[in-house]
Amino acid sequence: MSSSRLTVREIARLAGVSVATVSRVSNGTGQVSEETRRRVLRAIEEHGYRPHHLGRALAARRHGAVGLVFPGLSGPYFSELIQGFESEAVKTRTSVHILCTHLRADSDAEVIEMAQRVDGLAVLGGTVSPDTIEELAAMLPVVVLAGDGPAGVPAVRVDNAAAAAALTRHLLADHGLRRLEFVGDPNGSPDVTERWAGFRQAHHDLELPPPRAPIRVGLQQPDGVHAAEQVLRRAIRPQGVVCANDESALGVLVGVTGRGLRVPEDLVITGFDDIPMAALVTPPLTTVRQPVRELAAQTARLLLQVAAGSAEQTGLLHATELVVRGSCGCPRSPEPTPTGRRHTPRSRHSGTNQAASTTTP
Repeated sequence: MSSSRLTVREIARLAGVSVATVSRVSNGTGQVSEETRRRVLRAIEEHGYRPHHLGRALAARRHGAVGLVFPGLSGPYFSELIQGFESEAVKTRTSVHILCTHLRADSDAEVIEMAQRVDGLAVLGGTVSPDTIEELAAMLPVVVLAGDGPAGVPAVRVDNAAAAAALTRHLLADHGLRRLEFVGDPNGSPDVTERWAGFRQAHHDLELPPPRAPIRVGLQQPDGVHAAEQVLRRAIRPQGVVCANDESALGVLVGVTGRGLRVPEDLVITGFDDIPMAALVTPPLTTVRQPVRELAAQTARLLLQVAAGSAEQTGLLHATELVVRGSCGCPRSPEPTPTGRRHTPRSRHSGTNQAASTTTP
């Protein structure tokens, strides 16, 4: 039986191995046991599979371009990511192609089609399925940005869970708050999933019961306004809200102050990211600072190095900072406290917690 239309994913399923193993066997790279190699070759021969032509073309970097895959481009977060990524790509005269999937049903097929026009791909975590990430990694260099990829695919990220836990402990232990709500949808992105887990972990560590469910809204300012309406309808109003990002936190701030509540006297509000606006509102927003631009710059450097064959495919875990400001009730200091290392190498199973530094701007 022969079918030139079989994909590497289907060959992997037939041989009972991973997509990466099929790639190693078909390209003659890496270490594979003799028994596994024979099984893969048998499946390849029986089904007439031919490795994707990109495998050889990419070695010569014939496209002079790399791709960025995002779910969308709204808000300052994506602007920072693009600027950081492009700042490194221009140094090597590499053009950057951006694909916004908007989480459509055909997103995976769109990304695979884009892979035919670039020398490497950076994919924001959670934008396409893990199976598609594996299929892409068998075709060309892939780095996951701000998320975790399948085994063997490098990722550049922060420890969202540890950072959110540190922020939540600050409210529970340092401010003595007991009624907190989490604003964000854990089903919407890997980042929010991890931050919700960190929020719950802080409660567990202090032997306090967390809310059973978050206030499930999106990550833009209007979503935060909707969350504020839900907070205001509570029979027993929470003492504070821990928002999944700064944009939604700013929306909550607008929503509750517009209804006459004082922040932080009546409600504590915190965010995540430390976008520029977080320090400019009144009161300034307590948040977690993650090096958004550097995350993207490091992703570009790693992707370009792997595509050129000058680097191993290892991921990086960057440090974060807890930034305490007026929205949680902390006094504002005129000068920020400098922090330590910007990033640390990590293995995929590293448990390093880099979220303990604190800044009070």
